[in-house]
Amino acid sequence: MFYLVRHGETDYSERNTKIYQGMGVNLSPLSEAGVQQIKETAKDLRLKDADIILSSPYTRALQTAAILSKELGIEIIVETDLHEWLANKNYIYEEDEAAEKNYREYQDNQGRYPDERERDWEDAQIIKERVSAVLKKYKHYEKVIVACHGTLMQAVTEKHHPRNGEIVEFEL
Repeated sequence: MFYLVRHGETDYSERNTKIYQGMGVNLSPLSEAGVQQIKETAKDLRLKDADIILSSPYTRALQTAAILSKELGIEIIVETDLHEWLANKNYIYEEDEAAEKNYREYQDNQGRYPDERERDWEDAQIIKERVSAVLKKYKHYEKVIVACHGTLMQAVTEKHHPRNGEIVEFEL
């Protein structure tokens, strides 16, 4: 069983400053509220005695995984393909305005390409395939925690967009 955990609330207060420009926005840490959210999440009995924690490489998920690891005494493995949705699936940086436009289009079309014409952004099926390939490597474990992102969780589970710190159970 996989326990997908959405990262805590993120502190984007320094967005577009210092190293937080462009792709650097993914280095933004959790806010104080986000840290508390994940400490509360760590108390959920479903996470007790998990075998491992997988994490997205983005700071907000890594910090989430680190808190869970400290509270639960479980090792972390970073998997780069657990990253959040991409505004450009070719890993080309999109400026904020273009990325926000692509995300609105993704949301407006429930993660599917409108008119069945492919776009630059990742559709839900691409996310699901990318994440499923990672999870398959760990399916031999009984209980796996995955510190990740809301849009990823929604695409993989085909359920609602989770709130920060929410746990969604998932089986391959």
